[in-house]
Amino acid sequence: MEAAVQEAIEAIRPVIQMDGGDIRLVKLDEESGVVDVELSGACVGCAASSMTLKAGVERILTERVPGVTEVRALGMDSELEYSSESV
Repeated sequence: MEAAVQEAIEAIRPVIQMDGGDIRLVKLDEESGVVDVELSGACVGCAASSMTLKAGVERILTERVPGVTEVRALGMDSELEYSSESV
């Protein structure tokens, strides 16, 4: 599952980078299907980043990777706490 998520993120990345941002996988919970990502660059503070996350990234990941149920972004979901570990 992790390889499929990484592959889907790599497919999405060029589009995000065209707008000056970037995305990286932070954590994957295979049991719940929750994917945590970090948006960076122009995505930080951008009003459209939540739409990019839900209407773009989450839609693509749930379509391409069986078992993915939700995508959350570092800094966008206040209840998320991240350690320095990444995937």
